[in-house]
Amino acid sequence: MSDFLADVAAGDSDDLRRELLALRSRRKTDEATIADLRKKLDLVTAIDSARLAPPKWLAPARSPKGHRGTVCLLLTDTHFGEVVNPHEVEGLNAYDDDIAAARLRRFTDKGIRLARDYVSGITYDGAVLFVGGDIFTGTIHDELTETNTETVYASVVRWLDPLAAMLYALADQFGRLHVPVTYGNHGRRTRKPRAKRRAQDNIEWLMYKVLERETRADKRITWQIPDSADTHVTIGNTRYLLTHGDQFRGGSGIAGAMSPLLLGAHRKTRRAMASGRLYDWMVLGHWHQYLTLPGVIVGGTLKGLDEYAYLGNYGYEPPQQAFWVDTPERGVTITAPVHVMDRESEGW
Repeated sequence: MSDFLADVAAGDSDDLRRELLALRSRRKTDEATIADLRKKLDLVTAIDSARLAPPKWLAPARSPKGHRGTVCLLLTDTHFGEVVNPHEVEGLNAYDDDIAAARLRRFTDKGIRLARDYVSGITYDGAVLFVGGDIFTGTIHDELTETNTETVYASVVRWLDPLAAMLYALADQFGRLHVPVTYGNHGRRTRKPRAKRRAQDNIEWLMYKVLERETRADKRITWQIPDSADTHVTIGNTRYLLTHGDQFRGGSGIAGAMSPLLLGAHRKTRRAMASGRLYDWMVLGHWHQYLTLPGVIVGGTLKGLDEYAYLGNYGYEPPQQAFWVDTPERGVTITAPVHVMDRESEGW
C-alpha cells in the first residue's frame, strides 16, 4: 500500500513540475508582449505630443537683370486651299479658306499671348518663326484637284497678304523676327517626289521669295531660304535642324510615328556627326501631331483632321502648332502647343 501511494505522489510531482515550467514560459511571453506594447505606446505618445517647426523656405530672389530668351514658333502643315467637309469626318473638324484665315490669325495672337502673358520674367531678344512646309495642299492627288477651293497659283496670291500681316505683327511685338523655312511634299509640281531641285520645284519656294521681297525694306525681318531640304538655324548656343519630315517613312502599329521619327533622328544625327554639321534639336512637321521628344520638336497642323486621316483611323488631335522659348543658358526650355481651333467662331 505504501509503495502505491509513493508512486502516486511521484506522478503528481511530475505533473506539477511540467505545469510550473509552462507557467514560467507563458509569463516570459507575456512580459515580452507587455514590453513591446509599452514601446509602441511611448512612440504614439511622443508623436502625439510633438510640435513640428519646419523652416520657412523663401522663394529665390528675382534677378535684377532678369532672364533673356528668344520666342520660337513653328508654323507647319497649314494646307491652304484644302477643304475638309465636317459631314465626312463625323463633325470632328472643318476647313476652308475662311477657317484657315481665322486659325492663322489665332496662331499669331496666341503665340504672342503665350510669350507676353503666360511666360513672365523674360526679356525677349526677338522671335524665330520656323516654317515647316506643306503650306499649300497642292494637287499631288486627284481628289485634291477636284475638291480644293482654287488652283495652287491662286492660293499663293490669296495668302501672301495674310502671311505678310503675320510677319509684321510678330516683328512689331518682339522687335526682331527671323524666318527659316523648309519645303513640304505637298507643294511639289510633280506627282512623284524628286530629289533634284526639290526646293526650286516647289511652289513654297516661290512664295517664300515673294514674301522676302515684300519685307525687304523692313530691317527687323530676316529670312533663311535654302535650296536644300534641311535648314540649319542657330539661336544663341542652340543649334537647330529644320526639315519637313516626309523623309521618315513608316508609322504603322502601336508605336505610330515614334518609330520613324526616332529612326530618322538617328540617321540625321549620324550624317551630322560624319559631316560636322551638328545640331541639338530637330524641328519638323509632316506628321500632323504636336509632339516633343528628347532633341525633337514635331509641329501639329493648322488644318486638323481630314478625310484621309479619318479613314486611316489615325489618332484625333485638335489643330495646333508649336511654341517654345530658347534661352542662352538652357536652350529649349518652356514648350507648349498653340491651339488654333475655335469651333463656335468658325461656325461649324
